[in-house]
Amino acid sequence: MTTASEEWKQLRTEYSALVQRFGDGWEKMSAKLMGEVFTEDATFVPDPWMSPVVGRAAIEGYWDNIPYEQSEISFRFGEIFAAGPWFATEFRCTFRRRRTGDKVDVRGSMFCETLEGHISEMRLYWDRRAGR
Repeated sequence: MTTASEEWKQLRTEYSALVQRFGDGWEKMSAKLMGEVFTEDATFVPDPWMSPVVGRAAIEGYWDNIPYEQSEISFRFGEIFAAGPWFATEFRCTFRRRRTGDKVDVRGSMFCETLEGHISEMRLYWDRRAGR
């Protein structure tokens, strides 16, 4: 018999792996790797002011410009807070702008819903500062 604590640890491990794969894709500048964590019909909300991006192909299209705009990318995330198929975590991504050479520090939170081992919805809330 599995205890509630064991179930929570299992979910936390599963959700951490999804976030890590998403971050690995960002660091490797691979929209395809980032897209693999999403369901085929997932919804991605890049920030509260933007329209949702719907579907894995469209999400990959959103991230396609990373190799042209960012370098020296480092992605980290914090503790996973889970409730059934939903989870949230804080993240930090630093990179250098290719055109200007400026360092950029992005800090924020992601809120996700999962379905069958993939993310079916991701909403990001973040702040970006140049020169940190």
